[in-house]
Amino acid sequence: MESDVRDGIWEMMEKIKSREGEPVDLEGFLMHSIGNVVFNLVFGKTWNENDETWRKLMSLQEEGTKLIGVAGPINFLPILRFLPKFKKIIRYIETGIVYSHDIYQKILEDFKRDLPPGGGFDDNTTGETHFLGAFHRKMVEMKNERSFYTLEQFNYLMADLWGAGVDTTMTTLRWFFLYVAHYQNVQLKIQKEMDDVLNDKNLRLEDVPSLPYLQACISEAQRLRSVTPLGIPHGTLQDTVLDGYHIPKGTMIVPLQWAIHMSPTYHKNPGTYDPSRFLDDEGKYSKPEAFIPFQTGKRICLGEDYAKTLLYLYGGTILQNFNLSLETDPDFTGEVGITLTPKPHRIIFSCRK
Repeated sequence: MESDVRDGIWEMMEKIKSREGEPVDLEGFLMHSIGNVVFNLVFGKTWNENDETWRKLMSLQEEGTKLIGVAGPINFLPILRFLPKFKKIIRYIETGIVYSHDIYQKILEDFKRDLPPGGGFDDNTTGETHFLGAFHRKMVEMKNERSFYTLEQFNYLMADLWGAGVDTTMTTLRWFFLYVAHYQNVQLKIQKEMDDVLNDKNLRLEDVPSLPYLQACISEAQRLRSVTPLGIPHGTLQDTVLDGYHIPKGTMIVPLQWAIHMSPTYHKNPGTYDPSRFLDDEGKYSKPEAFIPFQTGKRICLGEDYAKTLLYLYGGTILQNFNLSLETDPDFTGEVGITLTPKPHRIIFSCRK
């Protein structure tokens, strides 16, 4: 898995090198690179950047994420779905779902066609190098039972795994690169740490525990600009009483991640980018209890470890190889959809080696 991630990073860096010294909007580069890496993990397939189907999938992902955020009030006022503005949004999202699911079905059929004779698995063929293979195996094993492993669940699960994995990780990296491009002293300190630890060696995941300042800087970007400021909604399974308030069964619970990450009760000067809050007195990485970018409890994000792999390898490798600067003063307010994304900006990359 790590080698696939590194391949994606090096491909993206070649594109950056071809634009060295020019202001670059990194969003498109990251969307293709991370999108392909995550798509390969989920579906066992990668795409050419100019493939029309891939460009359509990326467009649906980007626009759909924005529109789902705009349509959020429908969860609380369902009558809004009849207004022209929201009807148009819902129609776009539904059309995108049908298109995406058709693509997933074609990939599944291609996968099944390439299985051993008989269409099943033997002891030496797990088909579990990606989520699609693992899910299909369970569908085959449980085809005569009522179970979660249905084609409908397959479509929605694959969409969740790919869509959520790409958007949140890409957005976090965009914030991180924007902050280190602005705070040059932070960037230089990260690079010195990496130079001291790695010398001329390429960054590997096993090196990350020896790079506490890199970890702290990425975590501080996650805290200060919570990618999912409202968190992911949950629901009560039974009538509940909390601090004297009665919460009926089936109530939507919005965890409001932003309030936790920006609370002065838990974080001194919460509006300031200060990676040192993630370091202990010995300079080792230390995660505060009130830092929950992947939420917490039994429903914690199942992709946390993989997302960290992408963040550390992409973030660290780019800074190991490039100096980043901005052509104009940054705007850190962001744009709110289902995620909080940076406003359009461009970064200038210059090779360090």
